[in-house]
Amino acid sequence: MIDAVGLHKTYRLKNRQVHALNGVDLHVEAGEIYGVVGQSGAGKSTLLRSVNLLERPDAGVVNVDGEELTALRGGRLRAARRRMGMVHQHFALLSSRTVAGNVGFPLEVAGVSRARRATRVGELLELVGLGDKARAYPSQLSGGQKQRVGIARALASDPRVLLSDEATSALDSEATESILALLRRLRDELGLTILLITHEMDVIKRICDSAAIMENGGFREAGRVLDLIGTPGSLLARSLFPLPDIGGSETVVITYPRSFDEPFMSELTRRFDVDVNILGGGVERVAGQSVGRLSVDMSGARRAEALRYLSQNGLLVEEAGK
Repeated sequence: MIDAVGLHKTYRLKNRQVHALNGVDLHVEAGEIYGVVGQSGAGKSTLLRSVNLLERPDAGVVNVDGEELTALRGGRLRAARRRMGMVHQHFALLSSRTVAGNVGFPLEVAGVSRARRATRVGELLELVGLGDKARAYPSQLSGGQKQRVGIARALASDPRVLLSDEATSALDSEATESILALLRRLRDELGLTILLITHEMDVIKRICDSAAIMENGGFREAGRVLDLIGTPGSLLARSLFPLPDIGGSETVVITYPRSFDEPFMSELTRRFDVDVNILGGGVERVAGQSVGRLSVDMSGARRAEALRYLSQNGLLVEEAGK
């Protein structure tokens, strides 16, 4: 659905150049939620704005839904942008308009009749759970409700792609949870493809199918979330499952990249006569699946056999410090 290749973007600030994008390749499959995570200044916002050509890259090609956006100008580019909705960090609502007026604004600009606007706005407000707030003003809403209005407005033109620019960073934990649940439901019900940027690893954990870690204008790591968690040395796995900085030469990190019913730790002690001491870890829901990561000390004459047994059964085993 989104295929961007070789994106470069450089800004000149005072007497220096800032390379916001350094040859970024982004591939988002139709119907998936793809998250780009990184610190401020990593290039996330520039990447997002390059996808809908609000920022035209200095080099590279952007294709969305089979159309090359970087080859478009003027009216054709504006038409292509209308097939992509945008959700902003700070809501960007018009304070002088009601909720209904904010949601209907892009339809008004597009010349949609008042009757059709009213029908569409009513449908969208029901979809995001604000059917009773049509006559309210933004100042009368909570942060989570304001973001729901922003999402409804982004859906007004019936887009295939939804772009989310730090949509939850201005919200408390309860509102964040409700907005993430809403985005996943909208993806499922409407068949949306969602590209979101965030600095919160918890957002990646909760709703993303694929993700990239961005740093200094490039991707350090990218792919399906569950695949990355099962990859040796994965930055994403270490960020999602931070482990205590303890252990020695016999410490191993064991990742369960999917749900397992077998009691592996007990099986090791019985089958291989090894001693297992769990130092830390946990189990989380990631991309709709239970994933676990443990740091353990393991000792015994048959330690190597025990580690091979874990690997042969689909667990990722990494020697600490290697």
